[in-house]
Amino acid sequence: MGTDDIERYLNIRSAYGASFGPAGERLSFLMDTTGVSQIWTLTEPREWPEQRTFYDEQVSFASWSPERPELIFGMDEGGNERAQLYRLDAETGSIENLTAMPDAKHRWGGWSHDGERFAFASNRRDEAAFDVYVQNREETDEAATLVHEGDGWLSLSGWSPDDSRLLVSQAYSNFDQDLYVLDLESGDLEHLTPHDGDVRYQSASWAPDGEGIYLITDEGAADLLYLAYLDLESGDLETVVGGGEWNVDGIALDDETGRFVYSQNVEGYTELAVGEFDADDPAEFETFPEPDLPGGISGGVSFDPDAERFALSTSGDAVNTNVFVVDVETGEAERWTDAPTAGIPRESFDESELVHVESFDGLEVPGFLTLPDEDQAGETANDDGEVPVIVDIHGGPESQRRPSFSSVKQYFLDRGYAYFEPNVRGSAGYGADYAALDDVEKRMDSVADVEACVEWLRDHPAVDPDRIAAKGGSYGGFMVLASLTEYPDLWAAGIDIVGIANFVTFLENTGDWRRELREAEYGSLAEDREFLEEISPTNNIENIEAPLFVLHGENDPRVPVGEAEQIAEKAREQGVPVRKLLFDDEGHGFSKLENRIEAYSAIADFLDEHV
Repeated sequence: MGTDDIERYLNIRSAYGASFGPAGERLSFLMDTTGVSQIWTLTEPREWPEQRTFYDEQVSFASWSPERPELIFGMDEGGNERAQLYRLDAETGSIENLTAMPDAKHRWGGWSHDGERFAFASNRRDEAAFDVYVQNREETDEAATLVHEGDGWLSLSGWSPDDSRLLVSQAYSNFDQDLYVLDLESGDLEHLTPHDGDVRYQSASWAPDGEGIYLITDEGAADLLYLAYLDLESGDLETVVGGGEWNVDGIALDDETGRFVYSQNVEGYTELAVGEFDADDPAEFETFPEPDLPGGISGGVSFDPDAERFALSTSGDAVNTNVFVVDVETGEAERWTDAPTAGIPRESFDESELVHVESFDGLEVPGFLTLPDEDQAGETANDDGEVPVIVDIHGGPESQRRPSFSSVKQYFLDRGYAYFEPNVRGSAGYGADYAALDDVEKRMDSVADVEACVEWLRDHPAVDPDRIAAKGGSYGGFMVLASLTEYPDLWAAGIDIVGIANFVTFLENTGDWRRELREAEYGSLAEDREFLEEISPTNNIENIEAPLFVLHGENDPRVPVGEAEQIAEKAREQGVPVRKLLFDDEGHGFSKLENRIEAYSAIADFLDEHV
């Protein structure tokens, strides 16, 4: 067994969420040194940073004013996701709650270019709908001006270059959105993207002249996302970067210079392109050298005021997350933050291998397999040298497991467990067709993909076929429970973290603002109730055989804690060994260090006992 305990691994830090100050002389970022992410700033690479916030709750984002030494940041309470917006004076350190409406969610919409106002979307008027608000920087509480009443899931993509308009997005599902321009003086809302069927319009940014929008889309029934330019006057959509085999993930654009960074998701790895759009032809651009960054996963781009540099975070299997600053024209990259690894040598971290598994219908399912080295295997290996494996299934379901750093994964590798992370059908990153293969009535085909992956693992020479455990969070928790009830003979144990146990009770009790979005993926209570009942693990619990550990946050607004309580009770009634662990100060996941230590220590003990 490894000598480093879980507390040490969970003290490996991450630095991310960078934002440049108004003169480019300071960089803010989020880091979890205190156990939850707080705001830190620095002025030089790798200098000792200054901590700016000191809360027990995690800060979700921080954005510098473009004109003043102040930041706005977001923070909820106990994981309830009802974020409030706060203003931090970087000179005095004073902090003021700008929204102070704790029953409502506030979704950041950006500073105006003059730094006098900011925008946000909030459901303070109606729990199920988001409206658009504009607020002066010194106003607080209910002083915000309601500029548009919405009727669904609205978010904001920034102010026009002259601050007269806001770019508004409305989401109907993860694969169907619309874009609008809101004129702040007249209140008129112009629909930019009328369409039939599901079309994605994402990562929208204003062009420097304010006459067009750059965005990522699959309009035209494209399987993969591409970069396009939308002319506001004509409504014409022109492809800027298309073709190829992989999604364009997103674009960050400086709307004064036209400099940009866009990313492509290549089998889970990030490939960046850096350039500058032509002022006369918005579909033309020149490119600069691609930065050489460690780890293979990058994101969260923030330009400095002159767009001569940009900051972003990078990560990898064996590279904990840090912030780098890149020179736009040369591509030279320098690490600015020094998130520590708790004294664990970086060279001791293990890297994954990208593999592909053929499923029941011939579909190739990608996944990342990480094996412990010989020294790590130690006592966990049997006489044939085979080790136990944790199959860790991502949530979403329209998400994707990528080779980014996980202290939990590295901890279990150090304890001698192998780790397998599949991207079953329904995962993002492989095209719209792949993502739709698990929709509604095809839901259980994704569970069959897990079964195919486990059969592949059972044939792997390094894996003990009798010691395979399932682990997953959120929708991944459903996948764990469904895998245990559909294929009970394959598993030695299951770990369900904030998971869905019954789709009907989940949809009935999830936040009002989420229900329509989730029904678009899972099926509706009105039309698909019988099917949803049929596939819910609570209604197939008689099949379960493997010991089960259920963990949940009592404040979870997405998957209510009742999901954990009912699956634990029903499994226990079947005579299954069950453990349940609830946290009264957590929501959809575990953000506080002490809770993470308790949760993963308990998971380790559970696996040691049963696997």
